[in-house]
Amino acid sequence: MKPVTNVEELEWQPHPTAKGVEIKVLVSQATQGTDVTCMLVRIGCGMEVPEHVHDHSDDILYPLVGKARMWVEGSGDFSLESGVIVRVPQGTKHRIFDVSEELLLYDVFWPALL
Repeated sequence: MKPVTNVEELEWQPHPTAKGVEIKVLVSQATQGTDVTCMLVRIGCGMEVPEHVHDHSDDILYPLVGKARMWVEGSGDFSLESGVIVRVPQGTKHRIFDVSEELLLYDVFWPALL
């Protein structure tokens, strides 16, 4: 297990459920044996992450750059941009839409995704 990873050396991969969205897995149970999954998520203008649920993990999102709208069940929709942090409790529906500036998110799942 490497304790340090250069993010630039990691490849962008297709998001498993959102067409046109890309991810870079930074830390995961599969690669480092951690109880947390951390990734970068890149969502281009006009793209979206459709409504979905993480049944076994909280999803914590921190936008690094860009601008979009996000909807979280029980909270409604709001602006997703730098300076905002969002915690979506496990089992809660949510989605990202109306991406007006390419969005780069630091995304943390706890406990780790399998």
